[in-house]
Amino acid sequence: MPNKHRGEIAAELGGRQRTLVLTLGALAELESAFGADDLVALTERFGSGRASARDLIRIIGAGLRGAGEAITDDDVAVMTVDGGAAGFVRIAAELIAATFDDGAAR
Repeated sequence: MPNKHRGEIAAELGGRQRTLVLTLGALAELESAFGADDLVALTERFGSGRASARDLIRIIGAGLRGAGEAITDDDVAVMTVDGGAAGFVRIAAELIAATFDDGAAR
């Protein structure tokens, strides 16, 4: 069961229920992958509303690794989810929201 207070989410990926979380290490991985200088630049990139398939793979892969899975982006690239590409977008958006939500809307 994911702990929402730690920014964890649950998602079915590759036919299995999994936990994802963007830990500080996972965020550093994404900063490097996207060439972002800091978290502000990373959140601006996420907030643009535009994401490539490669972006989704990186975000979801970092989230899975943040939750302790030994998985590569190539492993994520061949996974399936309900809803196809839209399902991957939903998972990445939910993970980003769980990571950066300051709780003000609650």
